[in-house]
Amino acid sequence: MNLATQQPSLASEVFVAPSAAIIGNVSLGHKASVWYGCVLKGDEGRITVGSHTNLQDGTVVRSATSNLGSQVSDTMIGSNVTIGHNCTLRSCSIADASLVGMDSTILEGVQVESGALVAAGSVVQPHTTVPAGQVWGGNPARYIRDLKPNEKSFMHKSAEAYCALGSDHVKSNR
Repeated sequence: MNLATQQPSLASEVFVAPSAAIIGNVSLGHKASVWYGCVLKGDEGRITVGSHTNLQDGTVVRSATSNLGSQVSDTMIGSNVTIGHNCTLRSCSIADASLVGMDSTILEGVQVESGALVAAGSVVQPHTTVPAGQVWGGNPARYIRDLKPNEKSFMHKSAEAYCALGSDHVKSNR
């Protein structure tokens, strides 16, 4: 949906569910998928979603004026990222090959580094960095432990599986 002069930009083979809303300054990379009931609202800043990334049902992504400094901050989500069901992301950065578990909240200025995992139900406080290769969880989120090899493999497989599922939906709705 366009907003004034801002309009979404969708790369090839993107799946956007019919009940999802993509509003304003939003860019979706190749084979990204935005599932049912998601809202990506780029009305104050830019939202960028990388290739092969999935935002699962009910997730809300905003770029907004920060409460702490009245500066507009973009939301950047890398490639091969899984964002679980019902997450809220606000003016943050999620690097490539990361996973944010269901019902998590990622607040302003948070940086989730490449290959990090935020556990389901977590609240990551403003301006926190979740280092690469670590599991963080809780409210407020804190370091739990380093990722295990099977968890790293799962994160990769999760992004691949949703990419394939999104491709199936694209083909079914042509």
